[in-house]
Amino acid sequence: MPHLRVLAGPSTSEQDLVPLRVNSGVPVKISSDAFEGQVAVFIKGLADAEGGIEDSDYFRKRSGVTWSIQVQGRFLREYNADQLLFGNIFERPFKLPWGFSAALKFMNFIDPTLEHDLASRTKPWALSPLVATMPYLRHQRSSRGVPAPPFPAKEPITDDASQLRTVRNASASPTLTSGKLKGSPSKRRTYFANALRRQEVVFGSDDVVTTDFCYDFLQFSHDGISLRLPGGISIDVMKYWDGQPVRFVCCERARPGDAAPWGRVLWCVVIEPAEGDLIPVQEKVVVSRNDVD
Repeated sequence: MPHLRVLAGPSTSEQDLVPLRVNSGVPVKISSDAFEGQVAVFIKGLADAEGGIEDSDYFRKRSGVTWSIQVQGRFLREYNADQLLFGNIFERPFKLPWGFSAALKFMNFIDPTLEHDLASRTKPWALSPLVATMPYLRHQRSSRGVPAPPFPAKEPITDDASQLRTVRNASASPTLTSGKLKGSPSKRRTYFANALRRQEVVFGSDDVVTTDFCYDFLQFSHDGISLRLPGGISIDVMKYWDGQPVRFVCCERARPGDAAPWGRVLWCVVIEPAEGDLIPVQEKVVVSRNDVD
């Protein structure tokens, strides 16, 4: 398989992205006028340029997952929770593999709030509300200027959305859910599957949000990358990946008149082949820089 590299930054622009050392626990800092925070990435079984594998203690503590994208930070502008999305955006169309419909059903099963157009002839995408899609989300009230908790934490984060603020009580003590949304990712995700509930919640510069996007359906090995679905379905990702960057983004929901199906990107993590390990592409669709983001 090609060696992979991971980049992170405040946008999808190449000049804003910097290399991130996977499995090191050393985060990349992200700063813009809309978001400031840190990103760390862990991938089980990922080989380095010499073929060695450096796993992390994270996988011994958070068993049952094979990869993790962790982010901690503050939104410096005020957003309601329905305005913040997370998912994948692509620069150009890609070949859809056999079994793709089964993969979509699986994705919609684990995340009913998912919206997508992965068959797009221009820019495929798949996005969900951040607060409803994250497997783990921890929120803390902390005035800007007060240091955030250590990141990444020594122990995997636990879920806590109990202190989220409502729009009507944005400056008061939060009373949205008391302790009902503490320690239960499933309750939080079910609660925020409702758009009206998401619109009631506000994030701002006094809110520290830590997320862990972690799953086990991607397997990394010397043989390549495979997508494993329930029912024994396994898809060899390397047969269909043309080498274009896979971008995980947190972004604003698109507004009327936006050129793309998503709004401003607030932070981005990119997984792509390392230089010298580019995957041959049989047919490329040219996308101009003006069309991206």
